[in-house]
Amino acid sequence: MRDSTKEYQLEASTESILESISDGVFTVDLNWRVTFFNRAAEKITGISRQKAVGKYCSEVFRSSMCEKECALRKTMNSGKPIINKSCFFLDAEGNRKPISISTALLRNSKGEIIGGAETFRDLTELDYLRRELKGKYKIGDIISHSKFMKPIFDLLPALASSSSTILIQGESGTGKELLARAVHGMSERSAKPFVAVNCAALPDSLLESELFGYKKGAFTGADRDKPGRFAIAEDGTLFLDEIADISPALQVKLLRVLQDQIYEPLGSVRSEKNRARIIVATNKNLSELVEQDQFRLDLFYRINIFTLEIPPLRDRKEDIPLLLDHFIEKFNHLQNKNIKGFSPEVYSLLMAHDWPGNVRELENAVEHAYVLCQQDIIQPKHLPTKFQAKLPANFECADLKSTKLLAERQAIIAALKNSNYNRKAAAEKLGINKATLFRKLKTHNLDLPDVDGRSNPTK
Repeated sequence: MRDSTKEYQLEASTESILESISDGVFTVDLNWRVTFFNRAAEKITGISRQKAVGKYCSEVFRSSMCEKECALRKTMNSGKPIINKSCFFLDAEGNRKPISISTALLRNSKGEIIGGAETFRDLTELDYLRRELKGKYKIGDIISHSKFMKPIFDLLPALASSSSTILIQGESGTGKELLARAVHGMSERSAKPFVAVNCAALPDSLLESELFGYKKGAFTGADRDKPGRFAIAEDGTLFLDEIADISPALQVKLLRVLQDQIYEPLGSVRSEKNRARIIVATNKNLSELVEQDQFRLDLFYRINIFTLEIPPLRDRKEDIPLLLDHFIEKFNHLQNKNIKGFSPEVYSLLMAHDWPGNVRELENAVEHAYVLCQQDIIQPKHLPTKFQAKLPANFECADLKSTKLLAERQAIIAALKNSNYNRKAAAEKLGINKATLFRKLKTHNLDLPDVDGRSNPTK
């Protein structure tokens, strides 16, 4: 019978080297018991080698991969090493630590497999730096590294420390409420209520009672006092979305609240004090509404102390990869999946889209893909049908030629739009001649609208 102790002993020189490196190293025998545990492994895990050696490795490493995705088991079964695979484990104190692991077979002097070896690197500091970098592009749930969003990010700390009214403008889906919540979250009011009201969702009569509340007997059916949103917000923040949709009569009452900081609940004979900070938002151009006498000029001046204009997603497409990473993390958590990302074809489709629904539309597209995707990479077939319709007829997923065709198709479409469908100007933008453009239009089966682009050749 072989001396199993000698079989698994490491040479003194090898052990000395393994003790000096900063990566954790451990080895197991064919029964999955730990036979070696270096000093770095002790430091990273918080487990002494005396406690680790002799135990099953799954008892030592409570890893996210231990149950079904054990990297060392895959190497032992296939004979192929695994290099720098990311995962996490729970240390001796129960803290979740990110690590990267590499695996290899362990052989004796005769070349026989006697176990496996695994090295692991502590990524805690790297993960901290990654989150620190991400934090520079994130305030609350607003995520961006666009130059168009930087002025807003720079203003937020000052606005958060103030109690002045803020007007947020931007198209639907750009994240106006998220920005209002970010201001609230950075302010001294963060522990107080944040109350949001969509002014366009209620008729005028209901909106007034919703905002100011009412007293018992104010109208038929008012059998008790009901506090309004101003009262519920207390010392917190009241967010009035779609402010442009309130009636002129309600505009007058809102103006009084902003001017005098008082309001009267319906049926009350006594004024109430408003202590909430007011943030309003709209997807319409208030200046134009003022000129059209659809919005009061004095109210516009009162709410227009500070204005934040959120640019549409089509003007900051550099944010799309960052937002996609955020949605991957979000939906992996919500739907208990482990999707790693998107195929290049999907990125091409998403980057080429104009996003009339802005960030909300992007999030909905990702959620749609999550429902359908059963693999770890989202493919074009998982996207809503409006994206799939933009694929070339001869497209085959994950085919390099098809990916290039897709990118070419999207570039042609963008050049035509930016040139007002002037074929000559579009060809110049693409760096090809007009005849080549017509040939590619046929290749991609692209139908052009009935627009005489020659009437606007500069676009």
